Amino acid sequence: MKFVIYGVGAIGGAIGAALSLSGAEVVGIARGARQAAIAERGLLLRTPDDARRARFPCVSDPAEIAFGPEDAILLTMKTQDTLAALMRLRSAGVTGQPIFCVQNGVSNEPLALRRFAEVHAVTVRMPTFVTAPDDVCAFSVPKHGICDIGRYPSGSNAHDDRLAEALRRADIGADVWPDVMAWKHGKLLFNLHNALEAILGRGVDCTRLHACVRAEGEAVLRAAGIAWHPVESVDPRRDAMMRFRPIDGVSYDGGSTTQSLVRGAGSVETDYINGEIALLGRLHGVAAPLNGFLADLVADFAERRVRPGSLGNAELEARVAARGIALPA
Repeated sequence: MKFVIYGVGAIGGAIGAALSLSGAEVVGIARGARQAAIAERGLLLRTPDDARRARFPCVSDPAEIAFGPEDAILLTMKTQDTLAALMRLRSAGVTGQPIFCVQNGVSNEPLALRRFAEVHAVTVRMPTFVTAPDDVCAFSVPKHGICDIGRYPSGSNAHDDRLAEALRRADIGADVWPDVMAWKHGKLLFNLHNALEAILGRGVDCTRLHACVRAEGEAVLRAAGIAWHPVESVDPRRDAMMRFRPIDGVSYDGGSTTQSLVRGAGSVETDYINGEIALLGRLHGVAAPLNGFLADLVADFAERRVRPGSLGNAELEARVAARGIALPA
């Protein structure tokens, strides 16, 4: 059995390197300079405590992999790249292997289930960052992060148990839940802040805007009859396993959306986070104008390669008001 990490970026890189260093068989799929560097030199996993280089094969396309029936495929790319990845997996002959959506948002699982029968959801909390083609930085101690795992749309099976056991051996906290999508919807609400961070910059106080964004999200999920676990609330696992510590010489720029803007990636996942709330609101007759506006604005930033922090709070609130969106006093 091997773990195929499709998208060896920040999250995929940290998980793939940790699994490999724990003794698991890993194959990565990456692009461009990243793929070439990992194939040649391996992947350096840097943590607050040490730095270790994991060596595993890394290819550019699933067609280069000989898939076995028990292999686990972990999707770790951004949602905007998921559909193309699923099509490549199908073309490569993947059929009954378990597909794990180790991604933000809740749109990846239904995309995968249209094409594959064995789909699983993973909520991942793991502060990571890439500084070079052949490295990945993981800032959490004593574990690299926490994953909540389950079958989509509900339940669990042996595939979930095997992944959880492998992650625990790799110093990643992991639990299996029959209601895993409640965890993913809780993470969706938590990630609504990512758009604000990407616009304003890391650490900027945007309490009023964030409260409004979050209130829209909760109202929409209630109207849709969707339950969620508030992942940012007091969690004994988080207190025990995840303490953020700096890594010498590395500046942590922020969450995944901010990192996309910093890299000038040209696309962001905001359409599947804030845009997910806008979609559900439109489907269920609940207004979510601020989330829709933020999805549009961050997409525009990504297309024009605008850096994070290019707007201040006052300017952003003025743009919100110009859109006809009323904020609470």
